Amino acid sequence: MKAQKETNFNFPNQSNFYKGKVRDVYTIADKVMVMVVSDRISAFDVVLPEAIPFKGQVLNQIAAKFLAATQDIVSNWVLAVPDPMVTIGRICEPFKVEMVIRGYLAGHAWREYSAGKRSVCGVSLPDGLKENDKLPQPIITPTTKASVGHDEDISKEDILAKGIVSISDYEQLEKYTYALYQRGTEIAAKSDLILVDTKYEFGKADGVIYLIDEIHTPDSSRYFYAKGYQERQNADEPQKQLSKEFVRKWLIENGFQGKDGQVIPEMTPEIVNSISERYIELYEKIVGEKFVKADADAIANRIESNVVKALETL
Repeated sequence: MKAQKETNFNFPNQSNFYKGKVRDVYTIADKVMVMVVSDRISAFDVVLPEAIPFKGQVLNQIAAKFLAATQDIVSNWVLAVPDPMVTIGRICEPFKVEMVIRGYLAGHAWREYSAGKRSVCGVSLPDGLKENDKLPQPIITPTTKASVGHDEDISKEDILAKGIVSISDYEQLEKYTYALYQRGTEIAAKSDLILVDTKYEFGKADGVIYLIDEIHTPDSSRYFYAKGYQERQNADEPQKQLSKEFVRKWLIENGFQGKDGQVIPEMTPEIVNSISERYIELYEKIVGEKFVKADADAIANRIESNVVKALETL
C-alpha cells in the first residue's frame, strides 16, 4: 500500500509553507491556507520513520465531518474540503494553548495520577480512582502549544497570570470546549463509543474566535467501546479502545517513549498495516460508513489537481 509521507507542492500564489509533525500547510496569497494531512504518524512528539497508508485520509475526513457537525456551537476555519487528504481554510492567529478535556482517567492523566499526583494542570482529582474510571465531571487540562519539542501541562491560573490568553477569551474557550466535548460524546454514543478525552485548538481572525485544526480524530482523541466498559472496569481489565494509544503502548513495550538516547523500534510492514487497519476501523465505527479508499496510485497529482481547482473558485 502506498502512503504520502512528504509533499512539495508549489500552488498558484503560494506565499508560505510550514511542515508540521503530520500536516503540511501551504499559505496562498497570505489569505487562505491549504492543509494537507500527510500519512506521517507521530507519538511522544516524535515523527515515526514509516508513514501509514490512508491515515491522512482518515484524519481529514473525520475532522471534516465533526467540524461540520459542530459549527452551530462555534464557527470553524474550514472553507472547502477539495480532496480526501486536504482542507482549505481561513488563516487564524492560533491561541498558544491546546484545550485538552478529559471525561475519564486515561493516558497521560492516568500516568500522572498513578505516579502519585492528585492535581493535573491545577485540577484536583480524588483518591481511589482506577485507570480508565469515569471522572466525577469532565475536566480541562490545557497544554502549551510548542513550536518544537514537547507540549507542556499548564494550569488555567498560569495561562492567565502569564498573559498567554486573556481572561475573557479563555472563559469563552472553556465554554466552547465543554460544549464541543458534550456534542462529541453524544455523537460517539450513537456509535456505541465513549469519547474518553480529546483536544481542541482555537484561533482568532478579525476578532472572532474560530475552531481550527482537526477534531475528534484518533490523533486528537481517545475512544473506548461503550459495550462492556463497566464490566471491564469491574474486572480490572484493559478497555477496548480506538485511539493512537495502541501505538504509544507498542512503542513503550519496545523501549521507546521519546526520551534522549532511545531508539524507535522497527516498523515492519505488518506493524504499519495493522496501524492502518486500526485507523480505518475507527473511521468506520464512528462515522458509521464504509471507508472508501481514495486512489493512491498518484496521490500527489490528485491532490495538486483538486487543490488548484478549488482555489480557482474561492
